[in-house]
Amino acid sequence: MSLLTVSSLEAGFGANTVLHGVDLEVEEGTSVGLFGLNGAGKSVTMKVIAGLVPARGGTIVLDGQDITRLSPEDRVARGMAYTPQARQLWPKLTVEQNLRLGGYLLRRKDKARFAEVVAGVYDRFPRLYERRSQLAGSMSGGEQAMLAIGRALANEPQVLLIDEPSAGLAPAVIE
Repeated sequence: MSLLTVSSLEAGFGANTVLHGVDLEVEEGTSVGLFGLNGAGKSVTMKVIAGLVPARGGTIVLDGQDITRLSPEDRVARGMAYTPQARQLWPKLTVEQNLRLGGYLLRRKDKARFAEVVAGVYDRFPRLYERRSQLAGSMSGGEQAMLAIGRALANEPQVLLIDEPSAGLAPAVIE
């Protein structure tokens, strides 16, 4: 059984349909990339999967449960995380505070596990550990990209959707 299955997904804005029957299957433990020209619908596909744009048709199934009509918050609670291209950090909060907010559900459920997950984020992105007391809005673009991904990882998602994951990152960090 697939972890994430998208079938015949349709979406759009106003009278314009942007997605015409998108099918996607993601197995647990795999990475999937969406590639295409600007305007091809990659970001819209991720926003629909994340619940930020409503589906006009089709289904989205996460871990065997239909989530097509669930709110973004309910999708997060079921194990999904989304990092938008614009990052959407809390600029007046520190790195640590951003991570705490990103892992809010996990922290409420299991504080010890949350601490382990954040330690893993710091291991993956040592620069975030160095900057853990710095305001997110004062960081470089690459550091903000790391923080956005780290914030999504802080809730230990089953599915992580990242729009433009390498935007603003140095080649060594991308690797």
